[in-house]
Amino acid sequence: MIKFLDLQKINATYQEQFQAKMKLVFDKGWFILGDEVKEFETNFAKYCGTKYCIGVGNGLDALVLIFKAYIELGKLKKGDEVIVPANTYIASVLAILHADLVPVLVEPKLETYNINPDLIEEKITLKTKAILPVHLYGQLCQMDKINAIASKYNLLVVEDAAQAQGARESVQSSVISDQSKFAEINNSKLETHNSQLSTRNSVSAFSFYPGKNLGALGDAGAITTDDDELAAVLFSLRNYGSQKKYYNEYVGINSRLDEIQAAFLNIKLPFLDADNEARRRIAKRYLSEIKNDKIILPTWDLTTNHIFHLFVIRTENRKDLQDYLMQNAIETVIHYPIPSHKQKAFESWNDLSFPITEKIHNEVLSLPISPVLSDAEVGFVIEILNNY
Repeated sequence: MIKFLDLQKINATYQEQFQAKMKLVFDKGWFILGDEVKEFETNFAKYCGTKYCIGVGNGLDALVLIFKAYIELGKLKKGDEVIVPANTYIASVLAILHADLVPVLVEPKLETYNINPDLIEEKITLKTKAILPVHLYGQLCQMDKINAIASKYNLLVVEDAAQAQGARESVQSSVISDQSKFAEINNSKLETHNSQLSTRNSVSAFSFYPGKNLGALGDAGAITTDDDELAAVLFSLRNYGSQKKYYNEYVGINSRLDEIQAAFLNIKLPFLDADNEARRRIAKRYLSEIKNDKIILPTWDLTTNHIFHLFVIRTENRKDLQDYLMQNAIETVIHYPIPSHKQKAFESWNDLSFPITEKIHNEVLSLPISPVLSDAEVGFVIEILNNY
């Protein structure tokens, strides 16, 4: 069986280091906001090219805390509208709601699955105060266009980078939609053009859920920013609204990055770029070697703007294809079967129509991709798909 994601195999590489770190933390006897958290915050901020990293409990909390911090700073107020892609994972929408803000859904581009910047302006009202772009599946949104719109209307930009740890902006070439062209450049060197991490904006939220490209062994998350004022509020909000024990400045929550999870992340972070490059190599093979007119492949310009957290294809007969792959011992996952506006939790939205979003959710299927997937396994997946 080719697993969709073999977490045991991924983490086995670090087992001895994990055990040594656990003993170190145990021997120190300091389990909350200790040296490991401080070290990870320093390391991840440096990796992202930002001044601050605030370790938190998970990716959802990271987003909620950002919105709550902006409310504390008077830059947002309850009832303000936040533009968000309609096809995102529900956590992005939940974060807006948990901060007592109003989500405004916008259709994505079918080619990239990311929010369509050309549709944002028509959704802006006097109540619109922020945009929440989501770098879905590990590919960066068109941030130049989004930032231009935000500047024009004086809107905040909060990046949901939960799936995009290590994605970097590059000088953009034309997107290659003709899959036959990938064969010509399959072995070409990936140029980065002095690229910058996706966290160049004022604030970004990350998740280190175990299945992410940089995954902990439990829940974990972080926020990165260059904003001194925002960072100060966030450090406080994550810790009961307190920076000094028993002195509470804000109505905060308990969402602190766990000391042991931070220790694990410190071990894995130096290998993130190499792991992302391994994923890109697999993606290049899929894109150049899968040749089946029943399967729609993702688009990618071959730059570092995609870390392929997921490799997502589309097909009109998804169940049939998924069953066929399972019969051939290939495990796949659907990300995501039900869009937010069709969830029971949001019954008042159930009659809304987002045709592109619904098409995506009805057709997408994620193939196995990870740094531990062998060349032979990749070749087998390709062979089976081409025989479908």
